[in-house]
Amino acid sequence: LDNVPTIEHVIVVKRSGREVTHTNKDIWYHDFIENMSEESEPEEMDSEDTLFILYTSGTTGKPKGVKHTTAGYILYTSYSHRTVFNYHEGDIWYCTADIGWITGHSYIVYGPLANGATSLMFEGVPTYPDVDRFWDIVEHHKVTHFYTAPTAIRALMRYGEEPVKKHDISSLKLLGTVGEPINPEAWTWYHRIVGKNKCPIVDTYWQTETGGIIMTPIATATPTKPGSCCMPFLGIKPIIFDLEGEEVTEPDEGGYFAIQAPWPGMLRDVWGDTERFKSTYLEKYPGNYYTDDGARRDEDGYYWILGRLDDVIKVSGHRIGTMEIESALVSHPSVAEAAVAPFPHKIKGQAIYAYVTLMQGIEKSAKLSKEIRMHVRQEIGPVFQPDVIQFADALPKTRSGKIKRRILKAIAAGTEIGNVTTLADPSVVDTLLEERKKMDVEIG
Repeated sequence: LDNVPTIEHVIVVKRSGREVTHTNKDIWYHDFIENMSEESEPEEMDSEDTLFILYTSGTTGKPKGVKHTTAGYILYTSYSHRTVFNYHEGDIWYCTADIGWITGHSYIVYGPLANGATSLMFEGVPTYPDVDRFWDIVEHHKVTHFYTAPTAIRALMRYGEEPVKKHDISSLKLLGTVGEPINPEAWTWYHRIVGKNKCPIVDTYWQTETGGIIMTPIATATPTKPGSCCMPFLGIKPIIFDLEGEEVTEPDEGGYFAIQAPWPGMLRDVWGDTERFKSTYLEKYPGNYYTDDGARRDEDGYYWILGRLDDVIKVSGHRIGTMEIESALVSHPSVAEAAVAPFPHKIKGQAIYAYVTLMQGIEKSAKLSKEIRMHVRQEIGPVFQPDVIQFADALPKTRSGKIKRRILKAIAAGTEIGNVTTLADPSVVDTLLEERKKMDVEIG
């Protein structure tokens, strides 16, 4: 921070008891608040003053400094928090996200606190020191609203029902998911085991750039479908385009997902690069905000997010969405989590490479690999059957919990891995590479 003169002070919380090296800018939190008044005069701001700049995780290309502004962002996060989750005074709100990412900003800090909510902050990972850490926290603090990522849910599914059942989590009234589409199997486990078949699940879709939730059911009001983010939030006008830029009107036909009109929480710029802001979000479909994701709308008007449209594998002329294969993989009782990537094949063009994390206590074997491949074939058809299955104890994920698919593609194809600095645990890549070397996979 020596090179950032605009930062005058850094407030440090004393929690571990260890000796720390202080700089002249550091102030102990406990000293800082000792003589502080309970009231603070608000600073007068223009509605469009920059509130913060948050860099995307770099999942797609060079990280972008997303600029959010004061009034619109706080209005949108507070309103969506209260409305989507049916939050009331006295409820205990627990969002498990990292506070340094957009979910932590919007739904640990700004939205809940603007509503005067009790917001529980969490440090660490859900499996340490024990795999029941989430449920211990829920029981201890009588949490009513629990908001986490599908990645965390699938990770906890590995350990079965017992870690959940040994805790009294009857205080829970609502469950939420965020960060990626949730597969129906994980949704059902979450609803049945954690929610005891009584808690509604709010499956939300949004991005760093959108500021807050843009697609969601409304808690207790919208009938839900496992795996669907349901309907647009109030004021959001979604549209799906085909390859030619025409609107998709037929049900269940996938396309490029965009938003037709601005909303208060949307980003205002890419910091220091307005041209990139325009080219990335506004120029592909002029007059619309482009999400860079795919979606389809079913005959009931429910939306299903398909993920990034470059997460498509072309096998013998067939365009196959990775999410379909992954959902079929995790429907096998031995599979906790799965991710799929393409690799070159001299006959089919591309072939399917599946990374599979097994439930706790399940042994890896060639027999199980064959069984899982046949399971996918029976579930969704022979063209979807993985050509290769690599068992993985863990998958490369960013600190916000998203699977780094670029790295999985590179490992499968035997190409350059690239930057791994945004990973929560870069050593996962080394382990996957070592296992990959042992496998007899012909690259076409």
